[in-house]
Amino acid sequence: MNSPLHQPPQIARANGIDICYEVFGDAGAEPMLMIMGLGAQMILWDDEFCRELANRGFRVIRFDNRDIGKSGRMSGGKRLTLLELLKLRFLKIPVAAPYRLRDMAEDTTGLMDALGIKSAHIVGASMGGMIAQEIAISFPQRVRSLTSIMSTTGNPKVPPPTREAAAMLMAPPPTTREEYLKRFAQTWKVLRVGSFPLDEAKDLERAERTFERGLNPNGVGRQLRAILASGSRKARLHAVKAPTLVIHGTVDPLVRPEGGKDTAASIPGAKLLMIEGMGHAIPIPMWPQIIDAIAKHAHGAVAKAA
Repeated sequence: MNSPLHQPPQIARANGIDICYEVFGDAGAEPMLMIMGLGAQMILWDDEFCRELANRGFRVIRFDNRDIGKSGRMSGGKRLTLLELLKLRFLKIPVAAPYRLRDMAEDTTGLMDALGIKSAHIVGASMGGMIAQEIAISFPQRVRSLTSIMSTTGNPKVPPPTREAAAMLMAPPPTTREEYLKRFAQTWKVLRVGSFPLDEAKDLERAERTFERGLNPNGVGRQLRAILASGSRKARLHAVKAPTLVIHGTVDPLVRPEGGKDTAASIPGAKLLMIEGMGHAIPIPMWPQIIDAIAKHAHGAVAKAA
């Protein structure tokens, strides 16, 4: 049941495409946009996680990136091959992509325009952190504060994913509902690194909800191409002036801990919070620490700007 402060999903026209979004919190509260990662629907910002942030005084807006969930789907771009990855890594031959992270940043600012939001606190996880960084670089006037979670700069010197995490990323997409539900559980077991019973108990419900909202394997492939085609933001991040918090897990197998450290080192004045035992996920037992950090950082940025 929706509370009065939780609006059901809606569609906005932004940057020429339909973006599905959902709002938690009071209309007059500080706006906070939540950007999810590669192939991840907005509902992976868990409902309760969003409510907790709303209870801290924020108007929390989560949304499906282009090519995922209920947002508009693009076209073009074949499935990424190992050969393309090898050419990129060793020969520096760029990966072709129908769109880049800059386009996804413009989707976000377009959604802000549609909602009448001049500037907001921008929180991004994984690919969402990359998009958030791009917004802070290209549209600095739109950013009240930046929080980059389990993300990286695109710097090729950052260590690659573990073999197990990379294999999971490159595996062919599941073709049936049963396969998808099984793969969802397997994927998060790899990404979380270790046992998290509270999350494991919710995996089936999360997977079913994701499946019912609609899958788009080709879209995930295009998003991956967008990441690889966008190159490094490291040098450009030196110009970011938004108050920045970088959160990263010490055992992240997909975006290695060095990615978070590189992000913090690249942005002047950025604060780095390394969370012991956290992989490439935001497990329930770690919510209090993460929510506290995001809220304290955003409120601190507002106080400093006043």
